[in-house]
This record gives sequence, structure tokens and C-alpha cells, in this order.
Amino acid sequence: MKVAVVGATGMVGEVMLKVLSERNFPITELLLVASERSVGKKLSYKGEEHTVIGLSDAIDAQPDIAFFSAGGDISVEWVPKFAEVGTTVIDNSSAWRMDATKKLVVPEINANVLTSEDKIIANPNCSTIQLVMALAPLHEKYKMKRVVISTYQSVSGTGVKAVQQLENEMAGIQGEMAYPYPISGNALPHCDVFLENGYTKEEMKLAREPQKILDDRTFSISATAVRIPTSGGHSESVNVEFENDFELNAVRQLLNDTPGVTVQDNPDTNTYPMPIYAHDKDEVFVGRIRRDETQKNTLNMWIVSDNLRKGAATNAVQIAEYLVKNELV
Repeated sequence: MKVAVVGATGMVGEVMLKVLSERNFPITELLLVASERSVGKKLSYKGEEHTVIGLSDAIDAQPDIAFFSAGGDISVEWVPKFAEVGTTVIDNSSAWRMDATKKLVVPEINANVLTSEDKIIANPNCSTIQLVMALAPLHEKYKMKRVVISTYQSVSGTGVKAVQQLENEMAGIQGEMAYPYPISGNALPHCDVFLENGYTKEEMKLAREPQKILDDRTFSISATAVRIPTSGGHSESVNVEFENDFELNAVRQLLNDTPGVTVQDNPDTNTYPMPIYAHDKDEVFVGRIRRDETQKNTLNMWIVSDNLRKGAATNAVQIAEYLVKNELV
């Protein structure tokens, strides 16, 4: 199994290598790929040193699987070139997610849609993944009508430059700005670029991607995405209106029985999900589960997950694991 990690020197790339190692993914040859400025750099994987190579050299090597975490522009240009030589690409950018000819996959929910013909597979948005992990079992049982979500997203979702901005501001250092305003001690209702409808691209991803993953457009989602000064982990306040009524204990049990989801919900002991405790974990944590008392059949909950792991690297590796297990690659 020849595996390429494209964007190996970036934040998601580094976590990808960590997850591949932790899960003992079956690699016989590892190709670490990055931009020209990083070619020749040495990186370690399982105690063995690897030299970073460029994209053209990686294509020539014809890997079986390529994990892409190098941004949308790179994916648009290079992913099809890898697919042309027979590589199955799992792409972490937004480039292919809403392409009708490409699958958008969260393995616990819809891995069964994958076939050996799928050479370009889209990894969903980080905020989408944790959202649908909690929504999918509830939708199956109670049938969602409308979802209203507000996110509280860490600076790591923007990248290294944003993490550095937060660290600089906390240390009182003037430095390069990833955001148009300070992020330390602040909250920016601005994730990704603004679109003509007044929503940001991130908010529209949250509105559209769950419908594709669940293969159902009978429910609607309205989102507000906010960047907050945490270095890792995304949080979401979610209000869901269902067609059918529910019992709270049944909801908690259903979520806790869902693979990849952990319920942390006990107000008596101040038990609820927080990004500081989700750090470096693969689960999606759900808490503050309560009935919306202003509207029938409506639930409030709080969802937290490590955006670089289940929100990116872990989900991508799980897709690859499914492909290998089912001999689709």
C-alpha cells in the first residue's frame, strides 16, 4: 500500500501522520508531499526519516491512496492528475464536496456509497462532520425539519498563521494578522469569505453538506459561524426541530449508542463538552441536551470535537480504512 500525504508539512498534514501511525494504517511506502519551498525537508514517521517531495514526483510514483490537505486551489489543479494515474484521492479541501459526481463521506454514516470507481472522495468540512455525527441517528428516528446552528470555532481551523496571531496577541507581540481584527479576547462572526447572500462560505457549507451526506433535502439548516480565541476544537450550539416527538433519555441513549459519539450531559456535576477536553480525541462529544420549551418537538444540544482529528485527519483515514477493508483500492 503506497500512500501519499499531500500537504504533509501543514497543520492537518502533521495530524494526518499522527493518526495514520496511531491507527497502524497498512503502509508499505510513504510519500510525504508538499510545495516546492518544502521539498527536501526531512520529516519523521514511526521513527523513520522521510524526505519531502514535490507533486510531480508523487504522481510519477503512482500511489494507491493520496490524502490531500493542501488547500482548494492545489486540489482543483492536482487531484485529477493523481486520479488519472489510478490513485484514490481523499481530499480535505472544499474543492469537490458539492460536486454532484463526487461522494462526500463520513464513514459512520455513509461509507456504503463508496465503490472502486470513486477515485476522488471528498472529506467534509470540519464543522459539518461533528454536526452530522450527532444529527444522523436523530434524523433517522425523529425526522428533522429545521436546524439552527451557531458555531464557536478555534483558530486552528484557519491554519498556522491564525494560531500564531493568537499566540502573539496573548504574549503582547505585534505580528502578522490572519484576521482583519484581533482574535485574543474577541469573537469574530466571520469564518471564510462573505458571499452575496450575506452568509459566509463556512455557513453555507454547514447548510448544504449535511443534506448531501444524509442524501436528504427535506430538512433545512441555517448557520452562523463564529471564530473564537481557542487554539483547538470546534463547538456548536444546535437547535433541531423534528417532525416526531422524543423523550430526552431516549435521545441521550441513542446518541451514546452511536459509534464515534460520546454523551457528556450532567448539569448536577457540571459535565458538558468543552474543546479543552476534546483535544487530541477522535470522538464527537454531545451535551446540554434539553427540550426547547418554546416550540414543540424541538431539541437543543451542544456539540464539540477536535477539528483537526475527527474534523479532518481522522475522518480521512477512516475513509481509507473502509476502502482497504472492502478491497475498493
